[in-house]
Amino acid sequence: MTDAQNDAQSEADRPATHRDLRVHPSILSADFTDLAAEVRRIPTADAVHVDVMDNHFVPNLTLGLPVVERLAQVSPLPLDCHLMVEAPDRWAPAYAEAGAQGVTFHAEAAAAPVRLARELRRLGARAGVALNPATPVEPWFDLLGEVDMVLVMTVEPGFGGQSFLDVTLPKIRRLRQAISARHLQVAVQVDGGVSAETVGRAAEAGADVFVAGSAVYGQEDAAAAVDDLRERARAALAGASASQG
Repeated sequence: MTDAQNDAQSEADRPATHRDLRVHPSILSADFTDLAAEVRRIPTADAVHVDVMDNHFVPNLTLGLPVVERLAQVSPLPLDCHLMVEAPDRWAPAYAEAGAQGVTFHAEAAAAPVRLARELRRLGARAGVALNPATPVEPWFDLLGEVDMVLVMTVEPGFGGQSFLDVTLPKIRRLRQAISARHLQVAVQVDGGVSAETVGRAAEAGADVFVAGSAVYGQEDAAAAVDDLRERARAALAGASASQG
């Protein structure tokens, strides 16, 4: 077994309460007139979540490659780019080349997802695949080794400010079980409706990366809001572990 495989097995076998829980604030909810300043408001975050929408795959238009290139130059935090676009096979590699640490594409839009994930990794980015609420996760179980993260959308993609869909929690649980059974180091990200009220449910189900927009940028102290979400997730895991043990 290689060192990388040993590391992956060690991570997968760690108790859930000891897993690394990360918060990625979404700048979709930030002030677009000064994104550099908005990134500086979240020094306690683990990364900046950048929603890229093309008004084709989803009915909204947001940031594109030029903005991501500039953000990568000025952001003190790594960029986690979520591409809600048609033809990600064509566009996603450019975001890795622009400096994004992570690039996530939608399973529903990719023509050759395995090839695309390998290309993103070759370019030095972490490869992620996103699944809409109604998209089953089971077809990806045998392909989990090809990605670094699976993003389970907990709202329909396209707009911020939506309510968390609890119907996605069983899918998150099945995904976490599949990752653990394969001893893989694959993160489970949730995006949509993540707040102080919902982050614990997502963590208990198996998520370890939490995208939050208004729950962070809608607060006067955005850095404190990030810390609060992370602590609520940890507390939920600790409580679940105690009840099971």
